[in-house]
Amino acid sequence: MKFFAPLLCAALLSACVGTHRLSDPTLIIRTEKGSELGVNTEHGIVFLGRTARAGRAEITAWFGDGENIESVVIEPISAELCTAETEIRLPAAPMSFDEPKPGGRVWIVGRTELGRWESEVEVLADPRAKGILTTIPPELRGRADQVGAGVFVDAPPLSDGTEQRQLVGLVSGVVTFTGAEGTREYLAVLGPRELWRLVSLRRENIKKRRWIYRDDIL
Repeated sequence: MKFFAPLLCAALLSACVGTHRLSDPTLIIRTEKGSELGVNTEHGIVFLGRTARAGRAEITAWFGDGENIESVVIEPISAELCTAETEIRLPAAPMSFDEPKPGGRVWIVGRTELGRWESEVEVLADPRAKGILTTIPPELRGRADQVGAGVFVDAPPLSDGTEQRQLVGLVSGVVTFTGAEGTREYLAVLGPRELWRLVSLRRENIKKRRWIYRDDIL
């Protein structure tokens, strides 16, 4: 299995913090060894920790009026996932714990130097692999900086008619199988079974969390 080197987004929210308009849950996590993508969810930040699994990092989040950089401390959740806490409230995506079925469609959302991107892909199945597999969108071909991109499913619209998507996984890399039929490549996704660890870890912390309102974001 080969993985993208370290460096997501979809649900749109209209809540505000100061004059910041919450809009994009995709995050870039930068450490001394590089950067990767992550997503802020209703249960907290989640990313793969490919560049670092401990120590300090900088998280860049995008609001309706631009980007914001926060200093954080990385906290491992499991062997595959990490989290962190920021002082301010960030744009957050709702989560789904229903694993998408083969033949279904999901959205992958990432962010490069050109800005936010999204691509609809098909969920696939292969008896040689466990977990979620999808087709590989062109935005991830030859890109080493999009590991951790969010994988989303369409969800019922909000009461005001606003469309929304729910996070079901994070892009973990590309897996390649070679057999009699030739070589096949899939995009591998860490799905709901892994993301549940974030919920179990952060449920009580989120209930107690009080967001800080600072002068620099008013």
